[in-house]
Amino acid sequence: MIDLHTHSTFSDGSETPEVLAQKAAEVGLRAIALTDHDTTSSHEDMAAACDKVGIELVNGCEISLADNAFPVMRDGEAKARGVHVLVYFLSMDPTDPVQQLLARLRQDRLNRNLHLLEKLQALGFEKLTHEDLVARAHGADSVGRPHFAKAMFELHPEIVGTENEEGSWSRLFNDYLGSSGKAYLPKTDLSIEEFVAAAQGTGAIFSVAHPFLNYLESPSPENIMKHMPAVIDSLKNRGFSGIESHYGSLPIETRSLMVKLTRDAGMIPTGGSDYHGAFKADVRLGYGLQGDLNVPNEILDELKDASRLAKSTH
Repeated sequence: MIDLHTHSTFSDGSETPEVLAQKAAEVGLRAIALTDHDTTSSHEDMAAACDKVGIELVNGCEISLADNAFPVMRDGEAKARGVHVLVYFLSMDPTDPVQQLLARLRQDRLNRNLHLLEKLQALGFEKLTHEDLVARAHGADSVGRPHFAKAMFELHPEIVGTENEEGSWSRLFNDYLGSSGKAYLPKTDLSIEEFVAAAQGTGAIFSVAHPFLNYLESPSPENIMKHMPAVIDSLKNRGFSGIESHYGSLPIETRSLMVKLTRDAGMIPTGGSDYHGAFKADVRLGYGLQGDLNVPNEILDELKDASRLAKSTH
């Protein structure tokens, strides 16, 4: 069993790489990918921790990109769709073109967070400060919406209630931080095509994360059959090798359908739990939300083969 989608304190997870590796060993993972948002700065700590417990580490990250091929309507205009993309087998060289783009994304995140902070303060969250958020995230590069949410709950319960109330996180995101929230800010306009082009010849492999959250209103079988084949074909034609079909928050029937569609397109059905520790307390490392996730070991072997092929054919 493997898990190719996890997060640590270097982005929006609650656990350090050391704790994450130890838990991976405890649940019996053969391999794990730490896919922190827009950064590989967690790689060195995670590599040492995985080596200590005897688990294979797949270097990776999760990046936010713009998909112009499937626009969405926002404010009466067609805008690029924001999607999350998993990248595996990246170079750790800071001068690598992919790492240069990641640095750009982190700067965009910092600018967006400062603007988000201003918007929230204007909405009454006056006790929020950048210094406090950075401390919660253990660094400015790692500040994400869960850190904003924790601070909002702790510093302004008179506005949002407490995080332990049923449905409190969903309400907070719906009202303030989510795509329909009062303080929502769109992410970078860095396109899929630009990022894939930068990775040519490096062996980096792309798989779209949680495709339903990115492309569908609901993951019903009808919606999947109507819309996902075109999405899958488009991503394949633009340099993707995988689709995250074994996604930890979906029921097994939906995962099975997505695996079939991905295989039919000649792509790799990647998978992972999307583990965030306490920030998604009901999602189990390796086992997902439903508790029955089991990403086959051979998926990693297929990804390695695809990475070698990507290098040799450039």
